[in-house]
Amino acid sequence: MKKISLVAASLSLLAAPAFAGDPEAGEQAFGQCQTCHVVANEDGEVLAGRNARNGPNLYGIVGRQAGTVDGFRYQRSIVQAGEEGLVWDEDSLVPYLLDPPGFLTETLGSRARSGMSHRVRSEDQARDIVAFLAQFGAPADDAMDEDGED
Repeated sequence: MKKISLVAASLSLLAAPAFAGDPEAGEQAFGQCQTCHVVANEDGEVLAGRNARNGPNLYGIVGRQAGTVDGFRYQRSIVQAGEEGLVWDEDSLVPYLLDPPGFLTETLGSRARSGMSHRVRSEDQARDIVAFLAQFGAPADDAMDEDGED
């Protein structure tokens, strides 16, 4: 029985996405984000941040199509990037956090604007923030089509 539990635990670790950053350090670094962003679950419970409203809610950001938080008015460039297939993951969030307009310009292949003016100072800090945010929720069901499929 002990062997089965050990194997099950090992498999669950393999199934979880691995992030290069440190979630605890990311929690500290998120302090610079909470001026504009909050992490609040579907019930409105604030899990991180101070209930700021300048930026979109970051609950379920990892795995979500860019520019799709209901009720938030995004710059056209981020919506376009999402419509063209940008889904937030570690490989996209890290460069975005380091240089939002530069990332969007490169992604879209043309000059782009971002509503986010803040830039995270280092790649390590950006990875830590992504690892921290990855702990909160799954992308909303609104990313699915009418048949309930992605």
